[in-house]
Amino acid sequence: MSAPASSSRPFLNRRLAAFGTTIFAEMSALAARTGSINLGQGFPDTDGPAEIAEAAVRAIRDGRGNQYPPGPGVPELRTAVAAHQQRFHGLSYDPETEVLVTAGATEAIAASLLALLEPGDEVIALEPFYDSYAACIAMAGAVRVPHTLRAPHFRPDLDALRDAVTPRTRLLLLNTPHNPTGTVLTRAELAAIAELAVERDLLVVTDEVYEHLVFDGEHVPLASLPGMRERTVTISSAGKTFSFTGWKVGWVTAPPALVSAVRSAKQFLTYVSSGPFQYAVAEALALPDAYYDGFRADLAAKRDLLSDGLAAAGFRVFRPQGTYFITTDISPLGEKDGLAFCRALPERCGVVAVPNQVFYDDPSAGAAQVRWAFCKRTEVLQEAVTRLRRL
Repeated sequence: MSAPASSSRPFLNRRLAAFGTTIFAEMSALAARTGSINLGQGFPDTDGPAEIAEAAVRAIRDGRGNQYPPGPGVPELRTAVAAHQQRFHGLSYDPETEVLVTAGATEAIAASLLALLEPGDEVIALEPFYDSYAACIAMAGAVRVPHTLRAPHFRPDLDALRDAVTPRTRLLLLNTPHNPTGTVLTRAELAAIAELAVERDLLVVTDEVYEHLVFDGEHVPLASLPGMRERTVTISSAGKTFSFTGWKVGWVTAPPALVSAVRSAKQFLTYVSSGPFQYAVAEALALPDAYYDGFRADLAAKRDLLSDGLAAAGFRVFRPQGTYFITTDISPLGEKDGLAFCRALPERCGVVAVPNQVFYDDPSAGAAQVRWAFCKRTEVLQEAVTRLRRL
């Protein structure tokens, strides 16, 4: 095959020039190549409830979702999402006009930002941030304004956040529980953010995919606070809550005008996806409280197991309040560069992690931080802890 014709202009859109292969792909490939335990990428190593997997099989056999599902999502899932919001958060949404099903939370984020932003708009995002945030803001031609959560507590500086708002600020992009730090924003912090959003007439997109993985504190949906329902796009998904990350079923809840805007962008991304899985997720959302409580308790025990093991191996551990990630400081081990540390770690002890510096605009702010995923089988975490003692 011949090489592409030469060009004086790069092939890749300049807005994406800073975004190469994701760190997750690099580290997962490194884990596979070296046979290491992969605590880098955030996916479980076991499947979710068997009855939900069977529901997907049943949907396929019954011919439900094998062809294009409705653009907004199958009615059963939209109804289930609305019921979930009412059941857990006391939020009332009309499944016909205020719920949109997406190809995971990743598409929901992309569609929301592409729909709501114009070139030059400023977006304030909590830093460190999940890598797709930066890419989606760039694709929209908007300007990213990081608000850095700093160790050891990773709390927002509310005065600094207020000072960051300018006449060009269009949107706040929040994530709670927060990946990668595990911070859960408090009701008081969210109330202050809500007050700012109302005062400055800002839109808010809030990523709440870890809403059922809060170990310390409580999850407070921003949309439940005064003045916020009408200006908030709330995003969640089935992947993290039910351990079916490959199904890519997410959703948006928001007032009709915001849902309509997001759908306008979403229809030209995937149009529709995950037909049979949508029916299965509708059943999953109706699982009893015992499922949600047991899932959270299991992950809390794994958090503690890995946190204690990392501390014993010499890391400074920032124990997370939520999510299934732990951030550590490698400085006590005499290390300074998290990227170099993570690239060398498989050869040193057969474990893979992710450097936090890739989640910062200023890599030096997170240079000595490394993220570990604890959504793995207990025996895998125990073996990882044993290997890490070699450090």
